[in-house]
Amino acid sequence: MAGCAGAPTPERSAVPAVSPSTAAPSRPGWTVGASPLPLRPDGYGEVRRTPAELRDRRLPTRDLLRPPVDGRFHATVARIDERTRRRMGESWSPRCPVGISDLRLLTMGFVGFDGRAHTGRMVVNASVAGDVVSVFRTLFQARFPIEEMRLVTTADLRAAPTGDGNNTAAFVCRTTRAQTTWSAHAYGLAIDLDPFQNPYHRGDLVLRELASAYLDRSWHRPGMVLAGDVVTRAFARVGWAWGGDFRSVRDDMHFSETGR
Repeated sequence: MAGCAGAPTPERSAVPAVSPSTAAPSRPGWTVGASPLPLRPDGYGEVRRTPAELRDRRLPTRDLLRPPVDGRFHATVARIDERTRRRMGESWSPRCPVGISDLRLLTMGFVGFDGRAHTGRMVVNASVAGDVVSVFRTLFQARFPIEEMRLVTTADLRAAPTGDGNNTAAFVCRTTRAQTTWSAHAYGLAIDLDPFQNPYHRGDLVLRELASAYLDRSWHRPGMVLAGDVVTRAFARVGWAWGGDFRSVRDDMHFSETGR
């Protein structure tokens, strides 16, 4: 399916439907994005202690797309049409290192922290579309929880940091952190998975800025990516590297086809 063109290619899986009986208790006592943080000199938000409500974060998913009616995994791969291009906003522009024709829109199922099946979207490079669908099919089968999966928009790029975002996403045209080279995300060749449960950490910088409680990887909580688990194995099978193995920085959310 990688690099497919034309109409969306539907996929069905033999994965059993998600049972409503597996639903986790809802924890609605937090409003994501409500409180902007003071800025550091480097432009990131001020790193703060994790609020009690988020130390074991299991927020329910807010559906932007219709959930699968049968509770099973489904996926489609499509070219980026004009409607999708407009929704992407400033996350892509002609100055990006990859053309819009070389990207694909994935619409696929995931299991939320509420234990229910949901439908999300992400944009990836056409060359890896099939591999990415394969990985997320495996995560769905394993019931690995994902809070949110939606397109990165202009509003996201312009928003002040609040330190509590948790969108699982792939393509966004930006440079590597603290550098001037294009990141693997700018090519659609990297994915950040549950970034709050799997924060980026280098020196005194933690991203997301309220996620410091998740630097303790010995306290295993839902959504955490751990060495040798179903997530790292699924990405390794398609040849992707994990940021948890990086030497100069800890980036547990990050998986990439390029190894960076």
